[in-house]
Amino acid sequence: MERKEFISKSLAGSFALVFLYEPETRGVEPFLMTVTGRMLLNKVNIALPHEHITTDFSGAETVRQPQYEQLVAFNIILPWLKKLKEQGVTLITECTPNFIGRDVRLLRLLSKSSGLNIMTNTGYYAAVGQKYLPQHTYSETAVQLSNRFLKEWTSGIDGSGIQPGFIKLGVDKGPLKEVEKKLIRAAALTHLKSGLKIAIHTGDSHAAAEEFSILAGEGVAPEAFIWVHAQNDTTGDTQVELAKKGCWISLDGINASDSSIEEYGNHLLRLKKNDLLTKVLISHDDGWAVNRNAQTGVVSLDLFNNGNIVPYQTIFSKFKPYLREKGFTDNDFAVIMTRNPAQAYSIKVCRA
Repeated sequence: MERKEFISKSLAGSFALVFLYEPETRGVEPFLMTVTGRMLLNKVNIALPHEHITTDFSGAETVRQPQYEQLVAFNIILPWLKKLKEQGVTLITECTPNFIGRDVRLLRLLSKSSGLNIMTNTGYYAAVGQKYLPQHTYSETAVQLSNRFLKEWTSGIDGSGIQPGFIKLGVDKGPLKEVEKKLIRAAALTHLKSGLKIAIHTGDSHAAAEEFSILAGEGVAPEAFIWVHAQNDTTGDTQVELAKKGCWISLDGINASDSSIEEYGNHLLRLKKNDLLTKVLISHDDGWAVNRNAQTGVVSLDLFNNGNIVPYQTIFSKFKPYLREKGFTDNDFAVIMTRNPAQAYSIKVCRA
């Protein structure tokens, strides 16, 4: 794409407001909110429910984001999204939160150019020792933080008109810190007023159990909670316990190593044995990291060093064949990669 065309599309998109929340949406058919507007659940063919496009690990309020030129990022990433579209993928859930590299305008351009539906999020990421939290997180109440998240839902993100499709949080291992608990309560308030589901990057099973307890105490149904990185529960016992209660078990980070394929395969086999495949999600957690050379100041985008040399492909090239050998059927794959992502991120409740 030429620079002139890129800028033209950017400006045009910034004035094109997509569907915005109104109380009248109560009772409408469940839908997904993408960066280009509503998507009905029956339009989902194959989905990757936990991936990244660009992520900036500099830290909250340390640099102006994005640091890269969007045209450069666009040209690097677009071919990989087009490949996914050719493979039948129709939806990718982009899980990079605010203050850690969320770039919704780039997502919209990539979505329009690739034909791939992309969802973005609202919320804050308190994992990694709270490195990515803005200072106001500590001084504001859960209600005030929720109002920030709801403003992005009702008015769009940063003046773009792009709405979040879910709430994304991140926490470290349990026991949860007070600021993490506050963010979970803020997410609960946001969900109850918007219908946006709550996906929480979670350090371990103890934190997951605590998250569930807080959300339940705020009146959030288990089906609204997506436990991200549930593979951190090495025994799988809490996975089974929370899935039986209705929570979504998201196994993210599948890579091409034999040990990873076996590890994630074992998680899925356990869940299948317990008749819980209808509550499981799988993804690579792939994406590009923003890196600035300390000497030259040159910014580059580099693939995550997570065991996948080729982004977004291991599930199709290696993991599915492995699962077939273990007895997984076409229907099992349809449940895991089509039905479940659509149901997990669907917006069903919009209360004024």
